[in-house]
Amino acid sequence: MTTTTAPTAPAVAPERRPGVRRPSLLRLTAVELRKLSDTRAGLWLLITIGLVTAVIVTLQLIYADAADQTFATFFVPSLLPVGVLLPVLGILSITAEWSQRTALVTYALVPRRERVVVAKLAAVVVAALASVLASLTVAAAGTLIAGATGGAGRWEFGEALLLNAVVFQVANVLMGAGFGLLLLNTPLAIVTYLLLPTVWSVVGELVPALRGPAGWLDTGRTMEPLFSSSLTGEQWARLGVSLLVWLAVPVVAGLVRTLRREVA
Repeated sequence: MTTTTAPTAPAVAPERRPGVRRPSLLRLTAVELRKLSDTRAGLWLLITIGLVTAVIVTLQLIYADAADQTFATFFVPSLLPVGVLLPVLGILSITAEWSQRTALVTYALVPRRERVVVAKLAAVVVAALASVLASLTVAAAGTLIAGATGGAGRWEFGEALLLNAVVFQVANVLMGAGFGLLLLNTPLAIVTYLLLPTVWSVVGELVPALRGPAGWLDTGRTMEPLFSSSLTGEQWARLGVSLLVWLAVPVVAGLVRTLRREVA
């Protein structure tokens, strides 16, 4: 009696597919930077920031005394109007995903929402640093023109003032982003950001009992020393407390809300 053995099929190795790598934080930040200028509102806001910087220096060249036409005096006045516009850019960078209904696509491609939020915050910080660089460039051009047209044209400029300018612009844009994260609605976030600190400043000035706390919580007061060359320890402490309330709390609370909100 004989038996036959059926031939065995050769083993087939499973097909190996290359793994899909998640985008790096650097790449996400680059994408968010491109989004800042993709929308019409974001593009015109960036153009306006550049134009405002140039207009401020031009007006100083025309109307300022010759002795006041120095690099520092060209640079510092351009910071304030840009600091008003940068928070709006921060708000738009956060709320655009929800107002334009692209959040579903974004969070489907990058399920970890905190990585998207960090990339957005990094993008607006880069924009704030670019605004400081633009102010430096325009101030340098103004100083050269002043020197050629009879103005002082002095290049006196302290390193501390540059650090203060960076802190001022970065803090402003992150405060706007924090309100955007917290409210996730463009008009509401812009109005709340512009109105709430102003109301607090007025109330803190009018009510005697609030003047003490306002000195620590009013960013209009605590950021004012940044326009000088140096700050005391107490001034840095006041600035830190005010930014804890108006920057850190909205960003943290907004991050929690963004992570938990349903995407429709």
